[in-house]
Parts: sequence; C-alpha cells; structure tokens
Amino acid sequence: MSGAGSPTLNVDGTGLDIMVIAASWHDTIMNGLIDGAVRALDESGATHSVVRVPGSFELPVVARAALHDGADAVVALGVIIRGGTPHFEYVADAATSGLTTVAIETGKPIGFGVLTVDDEQQALDRAGLPGSTEDKGREAAEAAIATTRALTAIMR
Repeated sequence: MSGAGSPTLNVDGTGLDIMVIAASWHDTIMNGLIDGAVRALDESGATHSVVRVPGSFELPVVARAALHDGADAVVALGVIIRGGTPHFEYVADAATSGLTTVAIETGKPIGFGVLTVDDEQQALDRAGLPGSTEDKGREAAEAAIATTRALTAIMR
C-alpha cells in the first residue's frame, strides 16, 4: 500500500498459497489489477494462481470454493462502474456482502480489490496501469498476505 498514512504491512508470503479471482469485464482495467496483484504476490514469495469469472457478482462463490479447497487467502478483483440504473448498487452490494460473508464463514482473508466507481477514468486511475495514481490490485494482494499473517499470529 502506498501514500500518506498508509500502513506498514507484513507482506512475507513465503509458504502461502493465494488465489487471485478476477472478473472479466473491462479488460484493460482488469489486466492492470491482475498484474499488480501478481507482482505483489511474486515479490512476497507466495505461490498463486489466477482464475477468471464472468463478473464481480460471481466472485463470492468462487472465493468460497477456493478457500474451502485449501487456499490460504483470496485476492478478489473486479470493477463495477455506475450506470443509469440501480444495477450498480445491486452488484456492488452483492459482491461486497458476499465476499465479507465468505471471509467470516471460512476464517480466511479476502483481499478486496473490487473497484466501485462512477466512471471508467476513476477505475483507470486505480488500476495500476502506466499513469494510474493507485494500484488497487497490489494493495488487495498485500492486504490478503498481511491479514493471513495477523491471523496466524493470534491463532498460535
């Protein structure tokens, strides 16, 4: 994580198996988010794989399966752009609530990298692409690792 006030995290992923689950809408943005997450995981020493799902709505069910199947953590990536209908609110709520429920149910972390934005430019600014001001894919991966380490520390 970067920027003023950002925390210092334990991002040693050695021995961890982390699955990146990424929605398929908005290829350029999603590719930036995935690249940021994968770079962070590579640098951390974690083993990882990437699975694509149709959209952000499908992230929770696949995250649940990955965590039940032995992944130590999940990095959930998606982008939901506000439109002129209530669809944005329904999908954003379903993805957020669903991922939260899965994390609590499994007791395993999910790095939340689902962008909920008003327009495509806001997503591009956060996607970790050249010219972006933020790298939310990297931040979500780092959060997943750091939370896994925090859970390990308290469960000794």
